[in-house]
Amino acid sequence: MSTEITLDPKLDFAIERFVDAPVRLVWEALTKPEHLKEWYMPKAWGRVTRAEMDVRPGGILRIDIVVGDGREVPNLGCVLEAVPMKRLVWTSMLFPGYRPAVFDDIPITAVMTMESEGTGTRYVFTALHRNEADLAENKSSGFYQGTEIAVDQLVAHVLAMKK
Repeated sequence: MSTEITLDPKLDFAIERFVDAPVRLVWEALTKPEHLKEWYMPKAWGRVTRAEMDVRPGGILRIDIVVGDGREVPNLGCVLEAVPMKRLVWTSMLFPGYRPAVFDDIPITAVMTMESEGTGTRYVFTALHRNEADLAENKSSGFYQGTEIAVDQLVAHVLAMKK
């Protein structure tokens, strides 16, 4: 099912990092609930209270968070594609089992790719949006900034896993 994603700057954003660790550690940090809890939510903004992932097409992606004011925010989505140690794609537009989703937030499809580069990994997180208004809202709401922080926390977590 894997297809190349063409980034449309009017609809999407991508965040790229080099991680000085092997791909297998990046994959583990992206797919194991105990690791998701450590890096997914910007620490200054809140915390992950529940993480669940079934890494197969149609599988569940659930990452529930509590934000700074104590409000609980459930996040439920569906894994679309899982190519171990290469690519993980999920969307908030579907619930597990490809069931149509009902959502309050702006939906995205997230594409995470990783590729060996020397002794490390080139990691790219791409967020695909329905339209320009959704992208603008996600940028102004802090979602983009929070995603950058989370990706930096992912890198730091993977480096700690390496030790």
